[in-house]
Amino acid sequence: MTGKDQTQYQTITIMTVDGATIQGKVYIPSDGRMSDLFTKSESPFLVMVNAVSRDVQDKTLFINKKHIIWAEPEEA
Repeated sequence: MTGKDQTQYQTITIMTVDGATIQGKVYIPSDGRMSDLFTKSESPFLVMVNAVSRDVQDKTLFINKKHIIWAEPEEA
């Protein structure tokens, strides 16, 4: 993720229904907002790259949105 791609990824932290907290990066189109991932996207999955949690280090995860309790973007 270099150059233009870097500005299109945003760091986010989520908590899942089983209590796992995961931090990683999600792709945000240049004309979109993070909230669009949850409200406008028809995909049932959130794709996180460079995901880190207690049990995961630097992985790509596909997380079912129905299992997300909350999501918090990193402050810019």
